[in-house]
Amino acid sequence: MPALLPGILLVTPVWNDAARLAGFGTELAQTLADCPLPIRWVIADDGSDREDRKRLKDLQKSFAEVHPKVDLHLAAHHRGKGSVVREAWDLDPKAAWLAFVDADGSLAPAELMDLIARAVETDQTVLAIRKPTATTTVVESAWRGLAHRGFLMAAHFLLGLRCEDPQCGAKILRARDYRPVAPLLREDGLAFDSELLVALMLRGATWLEIPVNWLEKKGGRVSPLRDAWGMLAALWRVRSRARSGEFG
Repeated sequence: MPALLPGILLVTPVWNDAARLAGFGTELAQTLADCPLPIRWVIADDGSDREDRKRLKDLQKSFAEVHPKVDLHLAAHHRGKGSVVREAWDLDPKAAWLAFVDADGSLAPAELMDLIARAVETDQTVLAIRKPTATTTVVESAWRGLAHRGFLMAAHFLLGLRCEDPQCGAKILRARDYRPVAPLLREDGLAFDSELLVALMLRGATWLEIPVNWLEKKGGRVSPLRDAWGMLAALWRVRSRARSGEFG
């Protein structure tokens, strides 16, 4: 009798993002249907407007015709990416793996499946990182690249975070590492990745960082100028909590 495959819960957070999800989601649904791993996909809506939610419901139905294990989770209010990802991860307390991928399609679904397979095969948390190598290409605007490097320096300096790209929008976590720290996590916005990784690091968890091909897509909601100060403030909050011993 073949061994039971581990349950995998994949979340895609969205906020008034149905237009971008339409293209990426169609490709992802087909890739999931072709994947032998038991992956449940949850589209997690962070309080979009009524019209966008209607479009998401239609998209979920069309995706389910290709990959039946796809659900739509609707948050009660708009609170932020971190909040809705955590809400969706809580939907399956028995899942062995918890993953998320952004809806913009910067990371191709086939590469996401490779990351998930690598995590399961090695029994390690796996983080995608935007890093040009002999086999990977990163295409991003000058502003996005500057913001990326600036945030990375701040995360290293303020948090001592040993990760080459804490903000990359694809992560696959061992659930047994995540669940003990879940009640400690407070950052609902874009800094939730860094808070999560700091909490895991301080609890002794490790991870594998894998360079991926990454192509910046138009229509993103992150503004380097608008969001920079808020993210820096969030890093200071995480630093303070880490130094006070909140994460163990």
